[in-house]
Amino acid sequence: MAGGFVYMMASKKGGTLYVGVTSDLAHRVDQHINGIGSTFTAKHGCKRLVWFEEHGEIERAITREKTIKKWPRQWKINAIEDANPLWNDLRHDLI
Repeated sequence: MAGGFVYMMASKKGGTLYVGVTSDLAHRVDQHINGIGSTFTAKHGCKRLVWFEEHGEIERAITREKTIKKWPRQWKINAIEDANPLWNDLRHDLI
C-alpha cells in the first residue's frame, strides 16, 4: 500500500483554507499553484501550503482528511499555527 498526505492550502495568513489528500504532495501542490488542482483553490487563490501530515497508508490519510474537514475553522487554524506559526509556504520543504 502506498502512503498519503493530508494537507492544507491557504490564500494568505488567516485566509481561505482548503483541506486535501494525495499520494504525491509535491505534484498536487504544483497543480494548486498552477490553478489546475481544484476549482475551489483556483477561485479562492489557495496557493500556499501551510500544513501537512504524512500517513503510511492512503486509507488512513483519507479518513484523517474527512475528520479534519469536519473540524471548526479555529481548530484548523490552531493546527497550522502549532506547526507553522508564521503560515510560511512549506512547498519548498518538499524538494
